[in-house]
Amino acid sequence: MAKKLGFGVLGAGLVAPFHAKGIVNSDGGDLIAFCDIDQERVGKLADEYGVKGYTSLEEMLEDPAVDVVNVALPNHLHYNAVIKCAAAGKHVLTEKPPAMTLRETDAMIAACREAGVKFGCTVQCRVRKSIQAIKQAIDTGRFGKLLHADAYMKWFRPTEYYQSDAWRSLRKAGAGVTVQHAFHYIDLLQHLVGPAARVEAKMTNLAHPGVALEDTLIGYIEFANGAHGIIEASTALWPGTDVRIEINGTKGTAIMVGERMTTWQFQDECPEDEEIRAYGDVSQTTGAGGAADFGFADHMVVIQDLIDAVDEGRDVVIPVKSVRPTLEIVLGMYQSDSRGAPVELPLEDDPSIWE
Repeated sequence: MAKKLGFGVLGAGLVAPFHAKGIVNSDGGDLIAFCDIDQERVGKLADEYGVKGYTSLEEMLEDPAVDVVNVALPNHLHYNAVIKCAAAGKHVLTEKPPAMTLRETDAMIAACREAGVKFGCTVQCRVRKSIQAIKQAIDTGRFGKLLHADAYMKWFRPTEYYQSDAWRSLRKAGAGVTVQHAFHYIDLLQHLVGPAARVEAKMTNLAHPGVALEDTLIGYIEFANGAHGIIEASTALWPGTDVRIEINGTKGTAIMVGERMTTWQFQDECPEDEEIRAYGDVSQTTGAGGAADFGFADHMVVIQDLIDAVDEGRDVVIPVKSVRPTLEIVLGMYQSDSRGAPVELPLEDDPSIWE
């Protein structure tokens, strides 16, 4: 690559440094600017990284050095930002969820396609070696018939976390545990096992009475291929433990805890199995006990892939269209909780769930 790809990070909140570190440690990426309406925040990050600081997205989009915008805004602001970036001809990496509705997500995908720009989503847990090994084993039939795909996210966040930014305690901004935290792990199940046919969910607030959001989710998924899944997610459970992903079939079981493969057992052994059992870094934190308790390595893989995709003229490894089914599951869970009944997929948007 003759010219480095210039990145602008939109949003100077908690996740912005993870994007910045991923960019500056990439091969072929160049961090150009941060952008945020909060002048103090953006100025602090711009000074720390020695780059430009903008307080207007429109102004940053006029910067010819910015080729890619990493959207790290509150969830309800993704849609307008992505539409503007596409219109300016900038490639886009957006944080999850891609948007708050399917309609918005579809419009964003269409806008980026028509503008001829890459449009990826930072559901970075997909790139972990343990998940990639599970995905390959599923695709090659090693599990036999898939029976169960479960995710357990038993985390802790103090009330101060929800008070640290105004949007973090707003349902309409997408701050509940289901769409804000568990989205990553619902996405892993969707990515691994496939689309859902039916969902059911119960949401409660167990430990944050001053916050008008669910801090706990118990969800059930029936996948289109016949497998079943359970989602338990919470930010109420001190001190917080690593996420656990379990995949069970008639011929095998795999369990990932944090990013570590803790169980990898199949009826038919393969030569690579012993190496796969050692996947994952026991010292790597994965967000269980604190909002910033994780590394930037997974973000860097997603960022590096976008750089390579632009250079090679291909699609990104995690296009937003592949994350849309996850959003549909999440929206279905909110609809199920609101109605007190299971919800069949595909579904129509119901904006009342955010009220």
